Amino acid sequence: MLLLDVPFLPDPHYVEFLSDFKDSLYSVHFSLFLDNIPDGRHRPADCPEFADLTAGLSRLPTPKKYGLLNSRFHQPRLYGDKGALRVIIKSLDTLLAAGTLHGITIVDLYLLQALSDADPEVCSQLEAVPGVNFQLDSFAKVQACLAAIGNTAFKPPSKLNLDRCLNRQFNELEKISAACHQHFPELKLTLLANEGCLDYCPFKLTHDAQIAFANTTLTANETHAVNRDLGCIRELNARPAELFKSPFIRPEDLHHYEGVVEVIKLCGRTLGPAFLQRVVRGYADRRHEGNLLNLMDTMEWLAKRLHVTNEELPADFWDRLTGCDKNCRACLYCRELLEKNGRPLTFQLADLRR
Repeated sequence: MLLLDVPFLPDPHYVEFLSDFKDSLYSVHFSLFLDNIPDGRHRPADCPEFADLTAGLSRLPTPKKYGLLNSRFHQPRLYGDKGALRVIIKSLDTLLAAGTLHGITIVDLYLLQALSDADPEVCSQLEAVPGVNFQLDSFAKVQACLAAIGNTAFKPPSKLNLDRCLNRQFNELEKISAACHQHFPELKLTLLANEGCLDYCPFKLTHDAQIAFANTTLTANETHAVNRDLGCIRELNARPAELFKSPFIRPEDLHHYEGVVEVIKLCGRTLGPAFLQRVVRGYADRRHEGNLLNLMDTMEWLAKRLHVTNEELPADFWDRLTGCDKNCRACLYCRELLEKNGRPLTFQLADLRR
């Protein structure tokens, strides 16, 4: 049975909602909500307090819990800053003492080694889980990553995030899955279902680096404007049918991954509890009626302009797109799919009244 790894927010109503879906959850992941501990997303202006995080997690006892230290990079001086490392270690130790932390999700192995050197005793109680932005798309990469983690004081991960490109490269996914299950039988494999990035997104590494740079230097978030003018938003505005090439997994198609992976990861923690409730419910129930784009994290802007009727997508949707050879010049499938199942939405001003 596939279980879910979902974002956690210390919102009381959302925590209660997750409690109702506890049988569908394998784990939750969350920002540590500390100014000097960036993760892989922009820090919100109304950032919750660390104390609220601890209290909220304690009300959700069942799923495993993973703190996010998954920024692409950090200031190099951080690795030798004993005071800054101590702040991170203290935060992790506080959650450990409360019984509300099983591990961390990491992308920067320099930071992982620095934390291990700073306090091997605390780190030995925590799993180090490679984040999806490690882009583990081969068994050789998986082996190398696990070997590097094995050189630290951290516990090996009980789950591992594979790259999102494998969602639509099913033959390759099956090969990697078979090798992982043979060599690491206790390891649960995870796929990210609802990100909504471009297929093999050519902007991805630079975008991640820009987010890390913004968090490190505390500059304003300018990446949305860059993507609108030069990147993925511009691409989808010009060719909206490209959205179907994004390697998302619809709730209705989860059954194809049974026995190949064990966990489906959902994202969208910066979009708030209402978005997350819709997504968790859809994937737990394995069905969503309405706009497909309302499930997608990075296509949230497009969902305000375009409605793609999810329940009317054809029965061969997964087979056609998973077996696609990407020769778009010779194929009209995605464009015809958009013409049949998509309709533009009228522009509406957001209601900011309280």
